Amino acid sequence: MSLQSHLAELQKKHQALEAQINDCLVHPATDDLTVAELKRKKLLVKDEIERLRHGEHASVH
Repeated sequence: MSLQSHLAELQKKHQALEAQINDCLVHPATDDLTVAELKRKKLLVKDEIERLRHGEHASVH
């Protein structure tokens, strides 16, 4: 898998987690632990995206 396709997949996953979090926040029946776990996963994906982007820029220069 190329770096670009991997980044695209991570961005899709990040967007899906964002949508899932927003959906949970609209429904008051969702517990705070579920929302916190989704936010944690979203942050991990964002960190991975940034790490790959930073590594990509470092190898270009």
